[in-house]
Amino acid sequence: MNKRTRIFLGILLAYVLGVGWLLYRQLEDIDPRYRESAEESLVETAQLMASLIEQQSTDGMLQTAALEPLFQAVYARRFEADIFGFRKTRVELRLAVTDASGRVVFDSLGREVGRDHSRWRDVRLALQGRYGARSTPDIPDDKLTSVMYVAAPVRVADRIIGVVSVGKPVRSFGQFVEAARRKTLLVGVLSVAAVLLLAVIVSVWLVRPFGVIADYVRYVRAQRSFSLPRLGRRALGAIGAAYDEMRDALAGHTYVADYVQTLTHEVKSPLSAIRGAAELLQEPMPDADRSRFAANIAREAQRIQELVDRMMELTALESRRGLDAVAPVALGPMLRELAAAARHSGAARGVRVDLRTAPADEGPSVEGDAFLLQRAIANLLANAVEFSPVGGTVEVDITHTRRTVDIRVRDHGPGIPPYAEGKVFEKFYSLARPDTAKKSTGLGLPFVKEIAELHQGRVVLVNAPDGGAVATLSLPMLS
Repeated sequence: MNKRTRIFLGILLAYVLGVGWLLYRQLEDIDPRYRESAEESLVETAQLMASLIEQQSTDGMLQTAALEPLFQAVYARRFEADIFGFRKTRVELRLAVTDASGRVVFDSLGREVGRDHSRWRDVRLALQGRYGARSTPDIPDDKLTSVMYVAAPVRVADRIIGVVSVGKPVRSFGQFVEAARRKTLLVGVLSVAAVLLLAVIVSVWLVRPFGVIADYVRYVRAQRSFSLPRLGRRALGAIGAAYDEMRDALAGHTYVADYVQTLTHEVKSPLSAIRGAAELLQEPMPDADRSRFAANIAREAQRIQELVDRMMELTALESRRGLDAVAPVALGPMLRELAAAARHSGAARGVRVDLRTAPADEGPSVEGDAFLLQRAIANLLANAVEFSPVGGTVEVDITHTRRTVDIRVRDHGPGIPPYAEGKVFEKFYSLARPDTAKKSTGLGLPFVKEIAELHQGRVVLVNAPDGGAVATLSLPMLS
């Protein structure tokens, strides 16, 4: 057994012993708490009976004649009371009345009449006008037969003429004590078992980092020479992989739930349009209207298809933790090709695309996935063309520093409204196009953001000082 295991078992043993000690104290405390509750009820009963006798003893002599038939009738009664699962069928309360000298003049059980009870604590203190209580077994040295007594003085004209002592066998509420002990013990045992199970699960979960460290140590020992950068990269890679797995485990459920909710919300509108058009097509109408509604169905179906395709692409990107294969990418030729395609799509509205790079300039290079970078820049260009006014110009240029390459795409459209700032990269958030007043899927810019982060870069979209919006894609410079 290794040192780590011994420490772990020691901690568990200390926990078990601590919980065991707390359970022991709790179990020992149950009986006194029930006795206190029973004593409180006996106090009220003793005061009640003392007041009853006082009303019958106005001449200064103890009058107990009415008590004997009362208790005979009470003891003869049979009933069934279900008290939280416990069955009670008879009265077990006792009553004894003593005179001013402490001699018993009435006993509900008929066993103590004539005996001197002045030595008992409850009677002695009550005769002094103080609170008196005691617990005495019916059978000496047998605690199971203990009876709790509470006494109250009987006063007539401010003179104590006797004492009423009310008793209740402990066994009458002992079943409640035992039930409480069983429940407390069960809860304690289950809590210990649950914590032990949790400790085992956590220990197994923590074993992996220790295993990573052990593998790391073995790797170091296997090296012929010490290389701090190489060791650092290996350690950071292991930590990064562990972090990614933990993040996926914690966020997986929420991620899926959010996607399902947002996709359902976005698909609801085109589905409603398709359903409405389909219902109208079942009615007689002119051919022109029929063609228009059929075109609506085709358009909304295409919208759903684009939404699903974009979402699948975005989901595939978000599930990646890095680029599978990277290579140097020259941005000059890529931008020229994408600008030509953007000019073609904007020609119908007279939108020009102005690429401010030399025709033969290779431009700066970055390391990454050429296909993904092409998709990201194409999305930015398409956005700029759609938001440009008729006859407007989209400006594209590249600047670079020693560390980064910035690709800027600017339009001269309405810009970003104040309420939309900070939301443009949220999934499914889209602004209406100026010329058609229609919205896109709202997944284009989130797609660009994911591609930028996969390339260790970033993308921002802000308003230009003199109108329009500027999107900037920043990527690390190829060293």
